[in-house]
Amino acid sequence: MPPPPPPAGRPTSKDVARHAGVSQSTVSLVLAGKWRGRVSPATVETVREAAAALDYRPNTSARSLRLGRTRTVMLVVPVLTSPFFGAVHSGAARVAAERDFGVVVYPTLDGADLAPNAFSPAAIDGVLASSMAAEPLDVLRSAGPGTGHLPLVMLDSEPGHGLPTVNHDVAEGMRTIARHVIGLGHRRVARLRSTVRTWTFEARDAAFRAALGPAEVVAEASAPLTLDGGREAALSLLAAPIRPTVLVCDDDLQAAGAYKAARTLGLRVPDDLSVTGFDDMRYARVVEPELTTFRLPAIELGTRGMSALLDLLDTGDAGPDVVLPGELVIRGSTAPPTSA
Repeated sequence: MPPPPPPAGRPTSKDVARHAGVSQSTVSLVLAGKWRGRVSPATVETVREAAAALDYRPNTSARSLRLGRTRTVMLVVPVLTSPFFGAVHSGAARVAAERDFGVVVYPTLDGADLAPNAFSPAAIDGVLASSMAAEPLDVLRSAGPGTGHLPLVMLDSEPGHGLPTVNHDVAEGMRTIARHVIGLGHRRVARLRSTVRTWTFEARDAAFRAALGPAEVVAEASAPLTLDGGREAALSLLAAPIRPTVLVCDDDLQAAGAYKAARTLGLRVPDDLSVTGFDDMRYARVVEPELTTFRLPAIELGTRGMSALLDLLDTGDAGPDVVLPGELVIRGSTAPPTSA
């Protein structure tokens, strides 16, 4: 039986349902992104094809007015220039678009408190906040309409504060790196930490110390997550009386700075010095040799976090806290030490 002819005028969800041969409620579930566990993937594809064939566009203004929503959420990140947070935004924005939400971005300059007048609570439905403590977000937690709270989901932030979280398993990442360098035979390990002391970096530090023990860490330094910061800190570590055979960095850009320090001192990577990073951003493939690092799925962090926030808005439940596994990527920057 051929499908019904296209409707006259602007198509509605009823027209899509008729065209797809399903109920209007099924169309609503599919187009709202709430079909998982309720509608089969084959039916989802049929509904989407029908909507495309009819050039159906939801009447978002009418729906927002009916629900009392703006269909806009805010993504809070430390900086806009980092490739990591750019990837988080890409994942979050994709899910938001699929569910007919817009995203505004607010950079906090590495976890600083949000200014009370930086946004209008009436202009957003919820907040997805990345890589910061819960306390600076107190202004958001009490910014909801009436006596309620603005819905909030935390990314890469300490769990256990009564807020939904989606995190990378950064502790396991540092344990994996520690096992890797010890397995290569390194016993003179230097640690290049971040000066930003948010939960994610504290968790990395604690896991690394527990995995190695004090006898194997010969030097430590802190530096900004920048090329110059990594270079200056690495120069100080490599000037220690007992020179380390490996530098374990909190970030790929720091690690690139460590390469520059090694070159300044006439050291070769990895012949004279092994180097590891964290995140697996673009810098890891630009340096030569390419960097051994722990890959974090930044795009997936954004997609899972935005899904949790929009589920919280739709149902009042963001689901259980999520921990995303990463992966050690071994490249040419690590090798057995040449000296004992």
